[in-house]
Amino acid sequence: MVVLSKKLKKANKVERFFYHLTLLIYILCFGYFIYGLLHLGKIETAIRIIVITFFGIWFLIYLLSGVISILSKKHKTFIFLTIFSILLCPLFVVSSFYINKIYNSISIMNRNTVTYTSNLITLNDGKITKDSVIGMIKSPEDIEGNLLAKKLIKKENLNNTVEYYDEYNKMLQDLYNGEIDGCFVSSNYPIIFGNTDDFANIANEVKVQYEYSEDMKNADNKNIKNRGKDLTEPFTILLMGVDSEKDGLKANQAFNGDTLMLVTFNPKTLNATMFSIPRDTWVPIACNNNRENKINSSAAYGSSCVIKTIQNLTGINIDYYVKVNFKGVVDLVNALGGVTVEVERPDFWYIENGKVYQNKVCEQDSNRRFGKDIVCMDLGLQTLNGEQALAYARCRHLYAISDIARNQHQQQIIEALIKKIKDLRSVSEFENLLNAVSRNIETNITTNQMLSLYDVAKNMLADKSGTKNLSIQKTYLAYYNLGLSYTSALGYYKESLNAIVKAMKINLELEEPEIIKTFEISYSENYTTPLIGYGITGTRKQVIPNYIGYDSTYVSNWCRDNGIACNFNKVDSTEQYGQILKQSVSGVLLDTVSTISFDISNGTVIQNTIEEPEIKTPPKKEEKKEEPKEEENKEEPKEEEKKDPEPNTDPEPPEEEQGNTEESTD
Repeated sequence: MVVLSKKLKKANKVERFFYHLTLLIYILCFGYFIYGLLHLGKIETAIRIIVITFFGIWFLIYLLSGVISILSKKHKTFIFLTIFSILLCPLFVVSSFYINKIYNSISIMNRNTVTYTSNLITLNDGKITKDSVIGMIKSPEDIEGNLLAKKLIKKENLNNTVEYYDEYNKMLQDLYNGEIDGCFVSSNYPIIFGNTDDFANIANEVKVQYEYSEDMKNADNKNIKNRGKDLTEPFTILLMGVDSEKDGLKANQAFNGDTLMLVTFNPKTLNATMFSIPRDTWVPIACNNNRENKINSSAAYGSSCVIKTIQNLTGINIDYYVKVNFKGVVDLVNALGGVTVEVERPDFWYIENGKVYQNKVCEQDSNRRFGKDIVCMDLGLQTLNGEQALAYARCRHLYAISDIARNQHQQQIIEALIKKIKDLRSVSEFENLLNAVSRNIETNITTNQMLSLYDVAKNMLADKSGTKNLSIQKTYLAYYNLGLSYTSALGYYKESLNAIVKAMKINLELEEPEIIKTFEISYSENYTTPLIGYGITGTRKQVIPNYIGYDSTYVSNWCRDNGIACNFNKVDSTEQYGQILKQSVSGVLLDTVSTISFDISNGTVIQNTIEEPEIKTPPKKEEKKEEPKEEENKEEPKEEEKKDPEPNTDPEPPEEEQGNTEESTD
């Protein structure tokens, strides 16, 4: 080795310089290349080992052959070896650059640190003084409503009386009614509460007096444990829509919970089930002592509360969550060159300034603007751009079943996106896709877990026979209007939910499917993919009726039959003897009340001397069974009946078993 070194020192200086320079550049570039390949986890492990081994052997070849060619003065051989080695270096750098770029774009979605912000708000004409009473959420798990609120108090030296609350709605009602002077809420309060009946205009009715922000570890990742398994086994994902006014996802704890979709996926069978949960579904909220409320209210407490609530509802463990910013949908669809969707005919036409938009579905744009910025699309099968896809996914005002129609449209968009993603064939297309979604998605799925889907995707893309296509099972939760007096809410049939849960557990391989041994085919029927859970009804939850004007005997029997302790207080009145004059509670769920008080009339004459009054009894409602829709039999509304209210106002839908009557600005 010493002799070889001495000989090399006597060789051509120029060749020696380029030899050592080439070795140095090759080592650096090859090392960077190996660093990039290691990021790919379990993707094509055998191929990566072969590639690294091949270029490692070439390095050894150049190391020895370069010395030999220099010493033997084979200049042409040395030049060829050097040029070839140098040309490999850009290949290493470019390949590793794109690998690392894609890896970083994916890893951004798993945010370890996010910004949380707490606002102290008052009504527009209010202010915070030393005598002000301030409302705060009681739970210390609420980062923005409790933890940061206490830090804000300390920072601003607010020595005010604090009133603690279990839920935001009650706290905001007290703010509006003057019971408290201010309260702590998330900085997302205009979106979180702005789509409710009571606080639809909250963005213009309150003002921020103090604000406190802090970058903290993502509480969702802390509270929602990643199970650490590869996505090669059946898993569940909860998709949550974040309705942000800005592009990009500022992932703080509270968000709008209007879009909740539970998805199961089996990589072995390439089968997925999608369960869109209507936002007004009345369920126990896990982080609010299981008090019943609309399921979207759980989003005010963060993703972990939503997940626990849905797990309690379905009995299915949720492995992963994905938050999607709606504005990012525009970029995503445009990056894919649009999506092909069958746009459903609306029940009402959109009207603005006297202009009727017939045979079109119209909705506000991604910046929530109507007027000249309104987004419209024709009916039927077509390719939608980003703005149109988002508008269709948001639109509910033009459909009689409102939010249920919106859920179905969102499933259409997701299905169309999946089909379009399957057609990706180039690195640049994949890069454009990642750029569109990385800033607008937050998830607890790790980068390596996402990469574990590579083999599944490769098998789908490589399949030429069409036997490995992704199949999607859609579901439909049969529901009814609860009829609560203080808010619009939806009850659901447990029998329908059980059918959906069973299908999801079968897909997760937690239950065995029932084998159908016989079947019949009718050639006169048009067969479509069934909606799991659709049309399955059963027992409804009861709401306490308003019995004012009814006979106390009838009401007494009702109380006895339903196990309610009823107190009847006689009061002087000119009404007939025994008539109900006043009722302590009505319009609430029967199972939430144990005692009811009634005021009944004493009458003006003695009961035994009067003619028995006619007993007023509630009309009996026939149980309506839900029948599957047949689009071809759907009667087209007459043009004069096709109306839609002015923008941001709901039509008055008919009283239907499966109708949603809540109004919203969304």
